[in-house]
Amino acid sequence: MNIKAFEFSLFGVNTYVVWDPETNEAAIIDPAMTNKAECEALDSFIAEKGLRPVHLINTHLHLDHTFGDEYVSARYGLPLEANEADAGLGANRQQQADKFRLPIKLPPVRINHTLKEGDKVKVGNDTLAVLNVPGHSPGSIALYNDRDSFVITGDALFRGSIGRTDLPGGNHAQLIGSITDKLLTLPPYTRVYPGHGPSSTIIDEQRSNPYI
Repeated sequence: MNIKAFEFSLFGVNTYVVWDPETNEAAIIDPAMTNKAECEALDSFIAEKGLRPVHLINTHLHLDHTFGDEYVSARYGLPLEANEADAGLGANRQQQADKFRLPIKLPPVRINHTLKEGDKVKVGNDTLAVLNVPGHSPGSIALYNDRDSFVITGDALFRGSIGRTDLPGGNHAQLIGSITDKLLTLPPYTRVYPGHGPSSTIIDEQRSNPYI
């Protein structure tokens, strides 16, 4: 499975496109586009590679990771897939925007297809395994591909850091447990693709992440 990262919005969110090169089926994960140029960058890449998006997935529903949900859903005809424990965050995107004093209007986003621990998201001839990693948000998930040894961690685990837990629904002890039990137990050279910042590996985070 191939993967392409884009950095979108003033929040610096990593939006990922993952695809099966045998079928060109693709998943768009955490679309964070906030303007026409960012939408065109995503669309141009998809068109250039001849990809066929079949999934729209949010690792969690904090507003910065959902900015492009409506666009992707309408452009590619995709339902939103996420964990139901974050449904409340999707419903109160405007309150999230107000908290950050953003001068924007954001309608609610609703989960159309629920993802939970143990689910396998089929992308062409390959799959992404869903791991529940709550703590940053109640419904945070990670997406693991064992064949090509990578995991998309959302805002649970970063290179040299972890997700913040001071937002509504955050729980520090729960996040540490999620990282310890679900992520650090993956094979050591699994590539970590976080929601913000550069990639890492599981073994690097085991050895040097000061928060865990």
